[in-house]
Amino acid sequence: MTTFRVDTAQAARARKLTLAEILEIFAAGQLPLKFSAYDGSTAGPDDAELGLDLLTPRGTTYLATAPGDLGLARAYVSGDLELHGVHPGDPYELLKALAEKMDFRRPPARMLANIVRSIGFEHLKPIAPPPLEALPRWRRIAKGLRHSRTRDAEAIHHHYDVSNTFYEWVLGPSMTYTCACYSHPEATLEEAQQNKHRLVFEKLRLKPGDRLLDVGCGWGGMVRYAARHGVKAIGVTLSKEQAVWGRNKIADEGLADLAEVRHGDYRDVPQSGFDAVSSIGLTEHIGVANYPAYFRFLKSRLRPGALLLNHCITRPNNRTGPSAGGFIDRYVFPDGELTGSGRIITEAQDVGLEVVHEENLRHHYALTLRDWCRNLVDHWDEAVEEVGLPTAKVWGLYMAGSRLGFEMNVVQLHQVLAVKLDSHRGDRGIPLRPWWTP
Repeated sequence: MTTFRVDTAQAARARKLTLAEILEIFAAGQLPLKFSAYDGSTAGPDDAELGLDLLTPRGTTYLATAPGDLGLARAYVSGDLELHGVHPGDPYELLKALAEKMDFRRPPARMLANIVRSIGFEHLKPIAPPPLEALPRWRRIAKGLRHSRTRDAEAIHHHYDVSNTFYEWVLGPSMTYTCACYSHPEATLEEAQQNKHRLVFEKLRLKPGDRLLDVGCGWGGMVRYAARHGVKAIGVTLSKEQAVWGRNKIADEGLADLAEVRHGDYRDVPQSGFDAVSSIGLTEHIGVANYPAYFRFLKSRLRPGALLLNHCITRPNNRTGPSAGGFIDRYVFPDGELTGSGRIITEAQDVGLEVVHEENLRHHYALTLRDWCRNLVDHWDEAVEEVGLPTAKVWGLYMAGSRLGFEMNVVQLHQVLAVKLDSHRGDRGIPLRPWWTP
């Protein structure tokens, strides 16, 4: 193990550094894992169970030109960086060690200059990223302005039209790609997803004969749940692949008289007077600036006295900018935006909805991601054959990293329940206290 000490700082500024020494400088000598590089240098505990191997000069260029999660993802996805001690379908333990035990620090200017010289100026010139990376935001203008209908459709296609077969392996039989609700930590994923649909159904006070609109319905899990309980449900999704899968599943379950999944923009739904509207995992895609129009539209589709449930990922405060980080924006959710639950509640209130309840399911999403990663590991070989190794690696990295984010309160998951008041008859009998089973 090479240990960088303060008393060797002057020497380090004067000579060319190895890649391992450079990493130790940034990590202040505190590496929780074993690192090796193609220049023959190593760092970290020799007996560490977790490790990183930097295999190629191209990997150095990716890391140097995009410091942080984007550069790491590029090097990993392209095969220039290998992870040890974890399965590529679930690198959670390695990411956790990096997050909890490493404190990256910017070195003094003179030492930083020597680091640049040691790396080589040729590695500071950006190169083409891996092919599956989305264009940077400033270049997406060809797809339309951010959150225009055309660009939103393209962003949804990028993430959701990967492969229905791949999603079946990751999500399991429920094909539900949103936070589940666990009655206890070891409940199965299917039990937890069924429980989430039950929770939404009860919060919305749905009963046989009612009409539900589910915007951003995915593969139709909520739509089918409601239909099985006698509710006439319409779901809408921008993903063609989701719509096809959802329609086939509705037919297979004999629910066509009650359930419908449409391929299109939720803003094109002409019907109104619904007894309830559910939005489960859509708000992240519409853009914070569009919240007023979003809530205004959903309100317009409700009858007086009806309920709206908005379920979405949030930030733990209302001050952080909405844009996602580099890796998430370029590889996972292009144009995705998050804000705090306070902003969501404010925007719902400002269009005239009365917010009657909200709750944070942050820990439940960490458990959901844990189980999705387990599914990916169990079906790794099939997943790689279906979508290719780079895409499978992106999914393992994204889900394991997201699990860590929910555990560390970097992100949260809020359900906000609101009612469209009847100006003449008040709230039409909304109970005084929560009426659903937690």
